[in-house]
Amino acid sequence: MKTLNEIKCTFPARSENESFARTVVCAFAAQLDPTVEELADLRTAVSEAVTNSIVHAYRGIDGGMIAMTVRLLPDAVIYVRIADKGCGIADVRKAMEPLYSSAPAEERAGLGFTVMESFTDKLSVHSKLGSGTTVTMRKKIRHGTEHDRH
Repeated sequence: MKTLNEIKCTFPARSENESFARTVVCAFAAQLDPTVEELADLRTAVSEAVTNSIVHAYRGIDGGMIAMTVRLLPDAVIYVRIADKGCGIADVRKAMEPLYSSAPAEERAGLGFTVMESFTDKLSVHSKLGSGTTVTMRKKIRHGTEHDRH
């Protein structure tokens, strides 16, 4: 699919960078004239993806990095890819089940992938043990396209 515009960045897998990732995605998405609700959906989905990398991929490891790619695609679609080189996920299907957590002793709800799925139009997760995880999300921004029709 043709890319209309794109940014790429990498940042340390630290909790203070979660807000950075949200801000970057929302600022870039502003080109599509999204509604406040659409921005909130993107912000939430990106937060969950970045938090998963910080909390699960690099558990107890300093120096982990997160790579983020954001693209504007035709038909007002925003594409966000969050990738880490952490521990990976043994069973992606299981990990995507609501309330599943790889760390049940911690205060985690196990809803990260469910939240990402509910706030985007398409979610895919690819992972390999010892090599990391890539989460790709797509969301059609309807406000800008509807606005152009009026």
